[in-house]
Amino acid sequence: MTMDYKDHGKEPYVLDIEKATVDNENFRATLWTGEKLQLTVMTIQPGDDIGLEVHEGIDQFLRIEKGQGLCKMGPSKDNLNFQQEVSDDDAIFVPADMWHNVENTGDQPLKLYTIYAGPDHVPGTIHPTHQDAENDPNEH
Repeated sequence: MTMDYKDHGKEPYVLDIEKATVDNENFRATLWTGEKLQLTVMTIQPGDDIGLEVHEGIDQFLRIEKGQGLCKMGPSKDNLNFQQEVSDDDAIFVPADMWHNVENTGDQPLKLYTIYAGPDHVPGTIHPTHQDAENDPNEH
């Protein structure tokens, strides 16, 4: 089955999330946006990261499907006092209002999916590259 990298939000939807995550080549692709949840898949190239960010009032869950990285979190962008290496099958829980970043420390793409509670990106968001995400006026 070919993966359709578009937002299927507010409709019933079932997918092989591991396959969708591992096969994704976009920096970010939003696959489902509802009222209270949003699912995106991400591919972080070696030496790149998701980008230091904070989600106001939004909890976040990330699961590493493939690769290795370094997760950093803290109360401010200048105080990332929590650091943990992450790899295949690890889950990361980011509390609302917590600054965070995940860096790809390996030599292969880091493949992950993330669930936001509530949505953080415009429904249907696709960023082929990290630079596309940085240039998107709808991103924080």
